[in-house]
Amino acid sequence: MNVLNITDQLPLVDETPLNPHSLAINAQEAAAAFVAAGTAANTVRSYRSALAYWSAWLQLRYGQTLGGHALPATVAIQFVLDHLARPLEGGGWSHLLPPSIDAALVAARIKARTGPLTYNTVCHRLAVLGKWHRLNDWDSPTEVAALKSLLREARKAQSRQGINVRKKTALVLEPLQALLATCNDGLCGVRDRALLLLAWSGGGRRRSEVVSLQIGDVRALDADTWVYALGVTKTDTGGTRREKPLRGQAAHALAAWLAAAPAAQGPLFRRLYKGGKVGTSALSTDQVARIVKRRAKLAGLEGDWAAHSLRSGFVTEAGRQGVPLGEVMAMTEHRSVGTVMGYFQAGSLLNSRAAALLPSPESTDTEGN
Repeated sequence: MNVLNITDQLPLVDETPLNPHSLAINAQEAAAAFVAAGTAANTVRSYRSALAYWSAWLQLRYGQTLGGHALPATVAIQFVLDHLARPLEGGGWSHLLPPSIDAALVAARIKARTGPLTYNTVCHRLAVLGKWHRLNDWDSPTEVAALKSLLREARKAQSRQGINVRKKTALVLEPLQALLATCNDGLCGVRDRALLLLAWSGGGRRRSEVVSLQIGDVRALDADTWVYALGVTKTDTGGTRREKPLRGQAAHALAAWLAAAPAAQGPLFRRLYKGGKVGTSALSTDQVARIVKRRAKLAGLEGDWAAHSLRSGFVTEAGRQGVPLGEVMAMTEHRSVGTVMGYFQAGSLLNSRAAALLPSPESTDTEGN
């Protein structure tokens, strides 16, 4: 058959031909559905929140909403100046968002409180705006050199004034042990101990990864070693199952939880109800964060604790104990060396000989005697 003449054999259809240079509306909706389905629920929520803020701010500031056209770079720059505080020559801080608009955003529950936003929040809102533009095949206003330069200078200005990008307190070995020591209150303690140890010892798992684990994702190799399988994660969206080890205390804690709350299938970490009843639904990501905060409070620990403390603490402790960076990243599945290096170096430098060039007071006293 001559493929050039195959069109002669096609039946006639009553459909308007598509424009090859643009997607049809239903195709755009189908593509959006794929993007939404392939994105973690927490990420979708944060995108929606950020886009709602953009739409409200644009309405109040410019009299327009986030709609069917690209935004110019000047709008993105104005957003930064409206929301990032800058130091004044005579002292104090200021930002350009008019107080009436600030109050209106709070009244509409789009903004939690009046005042400037943190550097991290502004950067996240800009990243969501950039993604919105890319999904619509528009030039992004967040990619211009002027905006990137402004953000660099803003971060340096805030750092010089003692305002640093906030990070959650890293849960290294000693505070982890303090949290585990509080896990003695029956079934809840057994569950929380297993969850904390799996999330920490298992490679600093994200809370979304912890709550998505199923009974069928874990198996014992021997009494001291279990493995669990990850599927789709924030950095690996292909869904290929990758097994990670759990050894020693983590393996024993997981075995104790499964013995205390046996199940043939379903979520690995489930909700608990009064009377010691184990539910069938998985913990939420917010509940994982609350478990970390509650256990830290019970242990009397000061700090800004959150679910991310488990991930940053694992990396920091690995650096303290001299674990090679490649082995750490194989467990955490960080894609960027830059992302993981800050925590890793913080731990590894604690034991660096370069940080201990002066002799300790004890050794000096001994030599003097």
